[in-house]
Amino acid sequence: MHIRYILPIAIAFFLTAGSASAQDVDFRVAGDDEDLSDRLRAASVLLQDTEEPRTAQDWVAAARADYARLVAALYDAGHFAPVVRIGIDGREAARISAFDAPRTVSQITVQVEPGPTFALGTAEIGPLAPETDLPEDFRPSGPATTGLLRDTTGVAIDAWRQIGHATADVGGQNVTARNPEAILDISVRIEPGPVVRFGQLRPEGHDRMRQDRILAIAGLPQGDVFSPETLDRVEGRLQDTGVFSAIALQEGEVGPDGTMDITATLVESPPRRFGFGAELSTADGATISAFWLHRNLFGGAERLRIEGEISGIGSEEFSDTDLAGADASITLRYSRPATFTPDTTFYTELGAEYLNEPLFNLGTVGIEAGVSHNFSRTLTGSLGASLQYFDIDDDFGDRQITLFSLPASLTWDRRDDPLDARELFYIQADATPFVTSEGSGGGRVFIDGRAYLGFGEDNASRVAGRVQVGSVVGGEITDIPPSFLFFSGGSGTVRGVEYQSLGATQLGVESGGRSFLGLSGEFRQDIGDTNFGLVAFADAGYVGADASGSDGDWHAGAGLGVRYATPFGPIRVDLATPVEGPDVGESLFIYIGIGHAF
Repeated sequence: MHIRYILPIAIAFFLTAGSASAQDVDFRVAGDDEDLSDRLRAASVLLQDTEEPRTAQDWVAAARADYARLVAALYDAGHFAPVVRIGIDGREAARISAFDAPRTVSQITVQVEPGPTFALGTAEIGPLAPETDLPEDFRPSGPATTGLLRDTTGVAIDAWRQIGHATADVGGQNVTARNPEAILDISVRIEPGPVVRFGQLRPEGHDRMRQDRILAIAGLPQGDVFSPETLDRVEGRLQDTGVFSAIALQEGEVGPDGTMDITATLVESPPRRFGFGAELSTADGATISAFWLHRNLFGGAERLRIEGEISGIGSEEFSDTDLAGADASITLRYSRPATFTPDTTFYTELGAEYLNEPLFNLGTVGIEAGVSHNFSRTLTGSLGASLQYFDIDDDFGDRQITLFSLPASLTWDRRDDPLDARELFYIQADATPFVTSEGSGGGRVFIDGRAYLGFGEDNASRVAGRVQVGSVVGGEITDIPPSFLFFSGGSGTVRGVEYQSLGATQLGVESGGRSFLGLSGEFRQDIGDTNFGLVAFADAGYVGADASGSDGDWHAGAGLGVRYATPFGPIRVDLATPVEGPDVGESLFIYIGIGHAF
């Protein structure tokens, strides 16, 4: 039996495919187009593996389903006059009822004659919204594929929705195949529908979360003209709370007043969460951290996070009898989203820290309060007020300082994947003006920029670069906490050299510097289809005695690493050695942690 299909284009839009193989299926595609043959094999149900052996009825059902699936794949490749034959033990599968299947199936044959590749003749779609940018191939003599037609229709509809026509849809279509010329004439009519305004947000499925807080956090602008970007922003705000494991926004019917209600179907996550992490370095020692989180404290997505960390375990200064030589910190942070605006979060934080560093010992307790604001999904900022007490012991002597500051931060994160970036960039800029109880004041500025460039299939090869720049202006050096100054060395700055081994000389005393420049580069390479990858890297750091960057020194390190991809980020193992500065060729350091170095 010859089956020749010219199915409606709209049906082909919604067909899907899977890939596998099966025995006793003789699958043949006429011609020498290997890519088309692979696509057809991937679309075939007959060639899919199954966990259980198929019965004869299963084989018949799969064969009958394959007619539509194979033709849909052929249409998607631009073949609109195909012939598909599927035989089961010499009988055409289309003539065999799935409910009257033979008892056994010995041989299945699939023969596909793709026919010619069609081109577009008439290519019309409209009316179009102003400034609609249709796909370039949608034109007379362009390739006729269902993918192109689907994309063109989607672009036309989306353009109308962008300017408020929420119900824009296809009003009609005329598809004519001229088989002798291998030409497909397409005419699609778009029905824009009316301009729609947002109505109410109607939450469903929530339990512990209060409805008034859901509405405040979502921030749906009731009465504004419909916009898909606004709906994305609403969904993003709800996701950012961490309260919900699933969020689905559904557009309702347009009412007589031209407004459309939005239904938000929500699934709440467990309110409590805890986690821990670990990192090991022969230069810095081991670091262990843990946190406990409640993400819906009072039913309004209020978040309480308690976090602690101990680092420097096993370093040269460490004593396993009383943990002397280790650094420790604990932080309690409370935050409340949708304070003042839907995109503004209020936070307050209490913290204590003890640092036992090569050139100083420092104890700190402090409190900070402020707001963070999401200007967009990729641009965020924060502004706070902080009061900290420092107990300092270094070569300048023992002293106590109370410091008031106004920390501000701006972050622009365009990375495709924060856990394993392969494209675009990340920039964070911090500025902290301060005054001390000793009467001096100044400011600290720090910028961290990272860029990623991938190439090859799936960006399996990529180059990553990082630049860190910092400066401290004003203030007497003895009034500035050592943690505000800059040191270089270790996993966060220069791998391959001793932790914080590079500082500066201030008033004849070894101390931190007022300026810092850090440079890092990595070449990352995935290994085939495995979870493993290799990395080659080089880091360099410069610390200057004054804010302008003069009177300083460089050091650098380089090495090789291995990565193993996991759902929570790559596991990192780096081996590094110094290449500039003291101890060149004499030291070797190992770094083990979760996540890339940057």
